Amino acid sequence: MGSDVLAAIVALVDAGGPVVGVLLAISVIALAVVVMKVWQFWRIGVGRHGCARAALDTWDHGDKAAALASAHDDGAPVSRLLAHGMRGLRRPGGDIALVREDVERVATEILAELRSGLRALDAIAQVAPLIGLFGTVLGMIEAFQALQAGGSSVDPAALAGGIWVALLTTAIGLGIAMPASLAVAWLEARIEKERVAMETVLTALFTRRPTDAAAQVSVLPRAVGEGAAGPRHAH
Repeated sequence: MGSDVLAAIVALVDAGGPVVGVLLAISVIALAVVVMKVWQFWRIGVGRHGCARAALDTWDHGDKAAALASAHDDGAPVSRLLAHGMRGLRRPGGDIALVREDVERVATEILAELRSGLRALDAIAQVAPLIGLFGTVLGMIEAFQALQAGGSSVDPAALAGGIWVALLTTAIGLGIAMPASLAVAWLEARIEKERVAMETVLTALFTRRPTDAAAQVSVLPRAVGEGAAGPRHAH
Protein backbone atom coordinates (compact mmCIF):
# COMPACT_ATOMS: atom_id res chain seq x y z
CA MET A 1 0.00 0.00 0.00
CA GLY A 2 2.87 2.35 0.75
CA SER A 3 4.24 1.83 -2.74
CA ASP A 4 0.83 2.70 -4.22
CA VAL A 5 0.71 5.98 -2.28
CA LEU A 6 4.24 6.82 -3.35
CA ALA A 7 3.38 6.04 -6.97
CA ALA A 8 0.32 8.30 -6.77
CA ILE A 9 2.42 11.15 -5.34
CA VAL A 10 5.01 10.73 -8.09
CA ALA A 11 2.23 10.74 -10.70
CA LEU A 12 0.82 13.98 -9.25
CA VAL A 13 4.22 15.66 -9.36
CA ASP A 14 4.78 14.45 -12.92
CA ALA A 15 1.38 15.77 -14.00
CA GLY A 16 1.45 19.09 -12.18
CA GLY A 17 5.14 19.85 -12.33
CA PRO A 18 7.25 21.57 -9.69
CA VAL A 19 4.30 23.59 -8.35
CA VAL A 20 2.65 20.38 -7.14
CA GLY A 21 5.94 19.41 -5.53
CA VAL A 22 6.01 22.71 -3.63
CA LEU A 23 2.40 22.24 -2.53
CA LEU A 24 3.06 18.73 -1.29
CA ALA A 25 6.09 19.99 0.65
CA ILE A 26 4.11 22.71 2.44
CA SER A 27 1.30 20.24 3.13
CA VAL A 28 3.80 18.08 5.00
CA ILE A 29 4.92 21.15 6.97
CA ALA A 30 1.30 22.04 7.80
CA LEU A 31 0.58 18.50 8.97
CA ALA A 32 3.73 18.51 11.12
CA VAL A 33 2.72 21.81 12.76
CA VAL A 34 -0.79 20.54 13.54
CA VAL A 35 0.50 17.29 15.03
CA MET A 36 3.10 19.19 17.05
CA LYS A 37 0.53 21.63 18.47
CA VAL A 38 -1.97 18.91 19.35
CA TRP A 39 0.78 16.96 21.12
CA GLN A 40 1.97 20.13 22.90
CA PHE A 41 -1.54 20.99 24.10
CA TRP A 42 -2.07 17.45 25.37
CA ARG A 43 1.35 17.26 27.04
CA ILE A 44 1.10 20.50 29.01
CA GLY A 45 -2.59 20.11 29.86
CA VAL A 46 -4.34 22.81 27.86
CA GLY A 47 -7.99 22.76 28.87
CA ARG A 48 -7.28 21.12 32.24
CA HIS A 49 -8.64 23.62 34.76
CA GLY A 50 -10.05 21.46 37.56
CA CYS A 51 -6.87 21.36 39.61
CA ALA A 52 -6.48 25.15 39.42
CA ARG A 53 -10.03 25.65 40.70
CA ALA A 54 -9.44 23.16 43.51
CA ALA A 55 -6.19 24.90 44.46
CA LEU A 56 -7.99 28.24 44.49
CA ASP A 57 -10.66 26.82 46.83
CA THR A 58 -7.92 25.51 49.11
CA TRP A 59 -6.31 28.96 49.06
CA ASP A 60 -9.63 30.57 49.97
CA HIS A 61 -9.91 28.26 52.99
CA GLY A 62 -6.57 29.49 54.27
CA ASP A 63 -4.28 26.53 53.47
CA LYS A 64 -1.92 28.52 51.27
CA ALA A 65 0.95 26.02 51.31
CA ALA A 66 -1.25 23.14 50.15
CA ALA A 67 -2.87 25.34 47.49
CA LEU A 68 0.50 26.40 46.11
CA ALA A 69 1.79 22.81 46.09
CA SER A 70 -1.33 21.58 44.29
CA ALA A 71 -1.15 24.24 41.59
CA HIS A 72 2.61 23.79 41.17
CA ASP A 73 2.40 20.00 40.84
CA ASP A 74 -0.38 20.10 38.23
CA GLY A 75 1.72 21.89 35.61
CA ALA A 76 -1.15 22.94 33.32
CA PRO A 77 -0.89 26.51 31.97
CA VAL A 78 -3.64 27.88 34.23
CA SER A 79 -2.17 26.09 37.25
CA ARG A 80 1.34 27.31 36.46
CA LEU A 81 0.12 30.88 36.33
CA LEU A 82 -1.92 30.46 39.51
CA ALA A 83 1.08 28.99 41.33
CA HIS A 84 3.21 31.94 40.24
CA GLY A 85 0.63 34.38 41.59
CA MET A 86 0.27 32.48 44.86
CA ARG A 87 4.03 32.42 45.29
CA GLY A 88 4.18 36.18 44.83
CA LEU A 89 1.36 36.82 47.29
CA ARG A 90 2.99 34.60 49.92
CA ARG A 91 6.27 36.48 49.68
CA PRO A 92 6.66 38.66 52.81
CA GLY A 93 6.22 42.35 52.08
CA GLY A 94 5.17 41.70 48.49
CA ASP A 95 3.44 44.52 46.65
CA ILE A 96 0.18 43.25 45.14
CA ALA A 97 0.50 45.63 42.19
CA LEU A 98 3.98 44.31 41.41
CA VAL A 99 2.82 40.72 41.82
CA ARG A 100 -0.06 41.33 39.43
CA GLU A 101 2.29 42.90 36.88
CA ASP A 102 4.69 39.96 37.13
CA VAL A 103 1.84 37.48 36.74
CA GLU A 104 0.67 39.31 33.61
CA ARG A 105 4.19 38.99 32.21
CA VAL A 106 4.19 35.24 32.83
CA ALA A 107 0.72 34.94 31.28
CA THR A 108 1.97 36.69 28.15
CA GLU A 109 4.88 34.24 27.94
CA ILE A 110 2.60 31.22 28.35
CA LEU A 111 0.18 32.43 25.68
CA ALA A 112 3.07 33.18 23.32
CA GLU A 113 4.27 29.61 23.84
CA LEU A 114 0.80 28.28 23.02
CA ARG A 115 0.60 30.44 19.88
CA SER A 116 4.00 29.37 18.55
CA GLY A 117 3.67 27.79 15.11
CA LEU A 118 0.20 29.18 14.42
CA ARG A 119 1.51 32.01 12.28
CA ALA A 120 3.29 29.53 9.99
CA LEU A 121 0.15 27.40 9.74
CA ASP A 122 -1.97 30.46 8.97
CA ALA A 123 0.52 31.55 6.31
CA ILE A 124 0.30 28.13 4.66
CA ALA A 125 -3.50 28.34 4.67
CA GLN A 126 -3.33 31.70 2.89
CA VAL A 127 -0.48 30.98 0.47
CA ALA A 128 -1.41 27.45 -0.68
CA PRO A 129 -4.36 28.57 -2.88
CA LEU A 130 -2.21 31.31 -4.41
CA ILE A 131 0.53 28.84 -5.26
CA GLY A 132 -2.09 26.54 -6.75
CA LEU A 133 -3.53 29.39 -8.80
CA PHE A 134 -0.04 30.30 -9.97
CA GLY A 135 0.46 26.74 -11.19
CA THR A 136 -2.90 26.86 -12.97
CA VAL A 137 -1.97 30.07 -14.77
CA LEU A 138 1.33 28.55 -15.90
CA GLY A 139 -0.48 25.43 -17.09
CA MET A 140 -3.06 27.44 -19.03
CA ILE A 141 -0.30 29.43 -20.69
CA GLU A 142 1.33 26.19 -21.84
CA ALA A 143 -2.01 24.80 -23.04
CA PHE A 144 -2.82 27.87 -25.13
CA GLN A 145 0.71 27.98 -26.49
CA ALA A 146 0.19 24.41 -27.71
CA LEU A 147 -3.17 25.48 -29.18
CA GLN A 148 -1.54 28.32 -31.08
CA ALA A 149 1.32 26.16 -32.32
CA GLY A 150 -1.01 23.42 -33.54
CA GLY A 151 -3.28 25.73 -35.49
CA SER A 152 -6.35 24.02 -36.90
CA SER A 153 -4.93 20.53 -36.31
CA VAL A 154 -5.09 20.72 -32.52
CA ASP A 155 -6.60 17.66 -30.84
CA PRO A 156 -9.39 18.84 -28.50
CA ALA A 157 -8.72 15.90 -26.20
CA ALA A 158 -5.09 16.92 -25.80
CA LEU A 159 -6.16 20.50 -25.08
CA ALA A 160 -8.65 19.33 -22.46
CA GLY A 161 -5.95 17.18 -20.90
CA GLY A 162 -3.66 20.19 -20.62
CA ILE A 163 -6.40 22.25 -18.99
CA TRP A 164 -7.29 19.67 -16.33
CA VAL A 165 -3.64 19.25 -15.47
CA ALA A 166 -3.41 23.03 -15.08
CA LEU A 167 -6.44 23.07 -12.77
CA LEU A 168 -4.93 20.28 -10.68
CA THR A 169 -2.63 22.67 -8.83
CA THR A 170 -5.53 24.91 -7.77
CA ALA A 171 -7.42 21.89 -6.46
CA ILE A 172 -4.41 20.74 -4.46
CA GLY A 173 -3.83 24.24 -3.09
CA LEU A 174 -7.43 24.49 -1.92
CA GLY A 175 -7.23 20.98 -0.49
CA ILE A 176 -4.32 22.11 1.68
CA ALA A 177 -5.76 25.50 2.65
CA MET A 178 -9.16 24.32 3.89
CA PRO A 179 -8.01 21.86 6.58
CA ALA A 180 -5.16 24.20 7.55
CA SER A 181 -7.66 27.04 8.10
CA LEU A 182 -9.88 24.77 10.19
CA ALA A 183 -6.88 23.68 12.26
CA VAL A 184 -5.88 27.31 12.89
CA ALA A 185 -9.42 28.19 13.96
CA TRP A 186 -9.60 25.22 16.35
CA LEU A 187 -6.19 25.91 17.89
CA GLU A 188 -6.97 29.61 18.33
CA ALA A 189 -10.27 28.73 19.99
CA ARG A 190 -8.45 26.49 22.48
CA ILE A 191 -5.92 29.24 23.22
CA GLU A 192 -8.67 31.84 23.72
CA LYS A 193 -10.48 29.49 26.11
CA GLU A 194 -7.22 29.08 28.04
CA ARG A 195 -6.74 32.86 28.16
CA VAL A 196 -10.23 33.36 29.58
CA ALA A 197 -9.60 30.66 32.20
CA MET A 198 -6.34 32.35 33.20
CA GLU A 199 -8.08 35.71 33.54
CA THR A 200 -10.92 34.21 35.59
CA VAL A 201 -8.63 32.35 37.99
CA LEU A 202 -6.30 35.31 38.50
CA THR A 203 -9.19 37.70 39.08
CA ALA A 204 -10.46 35.35 41.76
CA LEU A 205 -6.99 35.08 43.30
CA PHE A 206 -6.46 38.83 43.56
CA THR A 207 -9.98 39.79 44.65
CA ARG A 208 -10.99 37.01 47.04
CA ARG A 209 -9.54 36.75 50.53
CA PRO A 210 -8.73 33.56 52.44
CA THR A 211 -11.08 32.75 55.31
CA ASP A 212 -8.30 32.85 57.90
CA ALA A 213 -8.37 36.64 57.55
CA ALA A 214 -12.12 36.90 58.21
CA ALA A 215 -11.69 38.80 61.45
CA GLN A 216 -9.68 41.52 59.75
CA VAL A 217 -11.86 41.64 56.65
CA SER A 218 -15.13 41.93 58.56
CA VAL A 219 -14.30 45.37 59.91
CA LEU A 220 -13.45 46.78 56.47
CA PRO A 221 -15.79 47.97 53.72
CA ARG A 222 -16.72 45.21 51.32
CA ALA A 223 -14.16 44.98 48.50
CA VAL A 224 -15.24 44.95 44.90
CA GLY A 225 -15.54 41.39 43.62
CA GLU A 226 -15.48 39.75 47.11
CA GLY A 227 -18.79 38.05 46.51
CA ALA A 228 -22.44 38.45 47.39
CA ALA A 229 -22.19 37.36 51.02
CA GLY A 230 -23.06 40.03 53.56
CA PRO A 231 -20.53 41.44 56.04
CA ARG A 232 -19.70 39.37 59.08
CA HIS A 233 -19.49 40.91 62.56
CA ALA A 234 -16.97 39.87 65.15
CA HIS A 235 -18.38 39.06 68.54
